[in-house]
Amino acid sequence: MFKSIPLATALLLTSSATLANEQPNWATCIADLQKTAKSEGLSQQTIDTTLANVKFVPRVIELDNKQPEFSQSFENYFTKRVTDWRVEQGRKLYKEHKVLLDKLAKEYGVPPQYLLAFWGLETNFGSYKGKMPVLDSLATLACDPRRSRYFTQELMQALKLKERYNFAETDMVGSWAGAMGHTQFMPSAYAEYAVDGDGDGKADLWNSTTDALTSAAHFLQNLGWKRNERWGREVTLPADFSYTHLGKAEAQPLTRWAELGIKQTSGLPLSTPDMQAALYLPSGHTGPAFLGYDNFDVIMRWNRSTFYAIAVGHLADRINGAVALKVAPPKMPNLSRARVKELQIQLNDRGYDVGKPDGILGSKSVKGLQAYQKSQGLVADGYPDESTFKALNVK
Repeated sequence: MFKSIPLATALLLTSSATLANEQPNWATCIADLQKTAKSEGLSQQTIDTTLANVKFVPRVIELDNKQPEFSQSFENYFTKRVTDWRVEQGRKLYKEHKVLLDKLAKEYGVPPQYLLAFWGLETNFGSYKGKMPVLDSLATLACDPRRSRYFTQELMQALKLKERYNFAETDMVGSWAGAMGHTQFMPSAYAEYAVDGDGDGKADLWNSTTDALTSAAHFLQNLGWKRNERWGREVTLPADFSYTHLGKAEAQPLTRWAELGIKQTSGLPLSTPDMQAALYLPSGHTGPAFLGYDNFDVIMRWNRSTFYAIAVGHLADRINGAVALKVAPPKMPNLSRARVKELQIQLNDRGYDVGKPDGILGSKSVKGLQAYQKSQGLVADGYPDESTFKALNVK
């Protein structure tokens, strides 16, 4: 799923609606959304023909609480997304769209294999763009308290797009979170970065591959994509590696990683241009290790998941001719949010401050977990393997 960056000025929801499937609260929320739409300059006709008819979708709330980036193991997530079929299809589509992709690489600085990787992960190269009515999904999420401000903003942008381009509601379908088209742009990203690549007067990300790929390149350029730099790479760690520096907050110069004994998977030393890199161990010390460069951070601005960023980067490499990972992701059980939340509670109780338990293994949780693992004589890789769960009495 594409996750856009929130705009500088967030829209406010005046309603304190709770569960949107309770009809009184839903009705109150929709009334407040209609007021917000009016204050945003949307026409009364648009408001009357859209917000008056949106429907609450319980499935959207369920999916919002079960995002695969936060619940699946890396092996489960990665192997379902970086497949031989996607590699071969990506290579085939490069040949088919070579003229366009080479033109976009020259204009925006984003190589073809990356645009193809995003396209492949988002919609299987356009074969599945989602079937859920975008306005219903966004209204449902706007009326849910967890991220109401963000989704209110996205709903307003979707309504403005409908009004601007005269999109039919039946055509405005997408993911459960309201992402749209070949490359699954959220409405705010669509409004700001979509490009009419084929020159027909409309930026149509559902029906125009040219528009979609051009818009993706334009968006990545604006996110800070660095021309002539790769996303990162799989690396090998020395046997005595200390795991001191993990994640974005502990990025180091490539020269420092080389001094610590990290090498390319071929066994060759790291090339050490003047670049920063962060180390990621998505399966802990028993799985593959990756260094993420500046363009890795750009991918993370598209979708704030390290799993996603690694999958995009490696799929791009494979489409461009690279071999599979040197170290295959080990099979591990999925990390349920309930189990991670209990782990966070246990760490806090033992004096390792990981912040408010939310069931998501963020950087603060990783640092606290590393400190605990080190105190217990465990491998301090910040990954909650079964030995760590057992030590913390987490079932």
